[in-house]
Amino acid sequence: MNITPSKKELMRRSLSTTTLQIGKAGVNERVIKEIKRQLKDKELIRIKFARSISSEKETYINEIIRKTNAKLIDLRGNVAIIFKKKG
Repeated sequence: MNITPSKKELMRRSLSTTTLQIGKAGVNERVIKEIKRQLKDKELIRIKFARSISSEKETYINEIIRKTNAKLIDLRGNVAIIFKKKG
């Protein structure tokens, strides 16, 4: 049975998980590759976007979700939490 943890459980776990910083260079294939690696290793990661690119974060998040097949759990300010079940 493939049971996804609740949003509350994922939010609790996100407090102690890896945070990736996305700066003014934005999202490129190298960043996507690192996100995929982190998701494979940990299932859950936080992505923090620089204030200078906050107007583009929705576009970047959509690109990340599409290319990694992950699920957006939460977006607060400039921090996104994404999850991808192992296996």
